[in-house]
Amino acid sequence: MNPIKVIVAEDEPLLLRTLVNQIERTDALFHVIEAANDGESVLRFMENTQVPDIIITDIHMPVLDGIGLIKAVERDYPAVKKVIISGYSEFEYAQQALKANVIDYLLKPVKKVDLEELLSKLKMLIESDRSDLKSPSLLENRQYSAEEVVKTVAEFIKNNYSRELSLEDIAKQFNINAPHLSKIFLKYTGESPSRYIMTLRMNEAKHLLSLKKELSVKEIGETVGYPDPFYFSRIFKQFTGMTPTEYKNRLI
Repeated sequence: MNPIKVIVAEDEPLLLRTLVNQIERTDALFHVIEAANDGESVLRFMENTQVPDIIITDIHMPVLDGIGLIKAVERDYPAVKKVIISGYSEFEYAQQALKANVIDYLLKPVKKVDLEELLSKLKMLIESDRSDLKSPSLLENRQYSAEEVVKTVAEFIKNNYSRELSLEDIAKQFNINAPHLSKIFLKYTGESPSRYIMTLRMNEAKHLLSLKKELSVKEIGETVGYPDPFYFSRIFKQFTGMTPTEYKNRLI
């Protein structure tokens, strides 16, 4: 089984070090990839470096607290498992976090046996999730940096652009919030996913119009993902300045 990647967020340095050590000693499969003292640092790490399988976060932290962090993670990375750390006085507050799909919570002071039980539970959940996924690229996606996620998504688009494909469809496949996917895709490729899809389709259409003269405009449109020939012609003209028929006749 691939390593289970964990981020721990806790603004008490001693507790943070203790949690990191206990997690990695409990099971060699768990790897703490980031130890942060505020929620904002966690989001920056996930945006620029790597997305974990699990986030364990304290409720009260500077800059961005635990509740704000888990809400942001639930919005942009819904596949990540989330755990809250709280004191007895914060118990009701911690329960509110369950509405943001928090898996469980740990009470301070964190007992070794409680942490071990939680990690065992999380391990089973993640093993189950991974076994349910059909594609190897989707299986490993959550362990990638943002740039690597974009590369994986781009490869997925290249293999599937000829069928009906929307940003929402792609985001769902990768368990990523659609606006967030669009943002990171634009950052690393210079164009939106929809523009990337259209470019692939138009380049293939030009290739087919040049080499497959026996195919009709309608057939070529269908081949590259546009079953409506009028819509295909309109998009093609916007992209090339010519209709498919004009482009085809120009090559004769």
